[in-house]
Amino acid sequence: MLRYKIIKLALPLVIVIAGCTKLNESLNSRLTNSQTSTALGAQGTGLLLKAAYADIAGTFSSQDQVFSLEENTSDESLVPTRGGDWDDNGVWRVLHAHTWNADHQQILNVFNSLNKLNFDATNVLAFNPTKSQAAEARFLRAYALYYILDLYGQFPFRNPGDNLLNAPEVKAGADGINFIISELNAIIPDLPADNPITAATPDAANVLLMHCLLQKGAFINRAAPTFADADMQQVITLGNAIINSHKYSYTTNYFDNFSVFNSSTSKEGIFAYPNQSGNSTNHANIEARWMMTLHYNSYTPDNPNAGWNGFTTISDFYNTFSPTGVTTFSRSDSTLDQRIGHRYNVNSTPYSGIRPGFLVGQQYNENGAPIKDRNGNPLAYTPQIASDMKETGSNLEVTGIRVVKYVPDFTNNGKYYSGPAGNWQMLYRYPDVVLMVAEAKMRAATPDVAGALTLINGLRAARGATQVTSMPLVNPNNVEDPNTLLAERGRELYWESFRRTDLIRFGMYLKTWQYKPTDDPKNLVFPIPSQALAANPNLKQNPGY
Repeated sequence: MLRYKIIKLALPLVIVIAGCTKLNESLNSRLTNSQTSTALGAQGTGLLLKAAYADIAGTFSSQDQVFSLEENTSDESLVPTRGGDWDDNGVWRVLHAHTWNADHQQILNVFNSLNKLNFDATNVLAFNPTKSQAAEARFLRAYALYYILDLYGQFPFRNPGDNLLNAPEVKAGADGINFIISELNAIIPDLPADNPITAATPDAANVLLMHCLLQKGAFINRAAPTFADADMQQVITLGNAIINSHKYSYTTNYFDNFSVFNSSTSKEGIFAYPNQSGNSTNHANIEARWMMTLHYNSYTPDNPNAGWNGFTTISDFYNTFSPTGVTTFSRSDSTLDQRIGHRYNVNSTPYSGIRPGFLVGQQYNENGAPIKDRNGNPLAYTPQIASDMKETGSNLEVTGIRVVKYVPDFTNNGKYYSGPAGNWQMLYRYPDVVLMVAEAKMRAATPDVAGALTLINGLRAARGATQVTSMPLVNPNNVEDPNTLLAERGRELYWESFRRTDLIRFGMYLKTWQYKPTDDPKNLVFPIPSQALAANPNLKQNPGY
């Protein structure tokens, strides 16, 4: 009889199983998957599933992981070098300029992080999971595979129980996206509808399926995406089912979706990663979302370590919040929709002076006094950034419009401002569903423009934005045209790791924008990291690298 048995699995996890399972061991014997599954039981398999969920944390929250590849390569974000800060051998600048290569560290790290989620989710399937556990694991695997396919154009794949000494097969293009779609269709009936939004649900899987169907043509031909009517009709059907369920609605205050209290105040969350203030276990490092952009003096008690003074947006993207494409860089743009920010926020302004959204102009502390930078100059953020993204001189601490999407955690007297913060990370929100349905209606063989506008204006009304009488999908001559659906997705979903993917689907990723004067079609996918090619001969380097 075994009282405690330590079982080492093919992943970086050691589980101690308590119980009386008779394993009939002999010296130098090995446990089969069947024996291990028996020893683990449903509870142990649940721990494996929990480990797979935990992989989401850093991969989708840290500033140098998926966020960086999705946002810093777009018109929504860039990271200027500020004297000796944020240079890192130019890794941030080359992302925005689209001049990376196969040895870029972040490209390697993201590939490895997503494949860890892929591996850990697949591993669950090898240990006799329940039907719902298997469905959740397959959802997590599909979630990882979607991003790998999106970013790298191909993904390695193993079936549970495959010999780990053999290189995994690789799926790409139509084969890859059709596999993910088939997986989602297979598992949705087995996903628990009563799961919390921090676990896989039928709604979360249907949102991922909608993304797959919209992006399918781009995965097959990124240079010239097409949109099959059958796929668009399915997007509409799936989205309407979520809309008509009335389980979700627009949150009255936009930034309540991202506050430390968003687990209860947000009405929009469909899939989220849970964090708890002060709890570092499986923590998603969500505080990086404000630390990476705020100045060193942005929160008085933590000065001069209240931020990392790095990430900004570009002025052309900021201007898309105005119907005319021109906004005044002021502290209070109250006539524009609430998503731009600049407004008093009960969860942050009394504690720090921070008004979530886009931070421009002079910044003020919690007492309304003007903040100074470390050199004693006014901390007044300016839209101008050096053309080469290398800041020098007296202005290097203030250039660039800052973005605070997640409201800092000021609970417990600000103890968790720099982490571990308690804001849940929103991975899928209800407005994304609405905008995808509107897009599919406009891309259908027989476009339903009126139906799309009804959905768009419903969202805009909730955000305090003016109603529109027309809104084309895109202006092919102007990435930052504010009167397009691409711009509306940007206004609603900025800094939520969708922008690069959207730009490719809308045919705008290779266009020029501020601080990116030229481009190359090879950049529609990232290179397969050199280390990955050496480890798996079935992977093929993407053309041009």
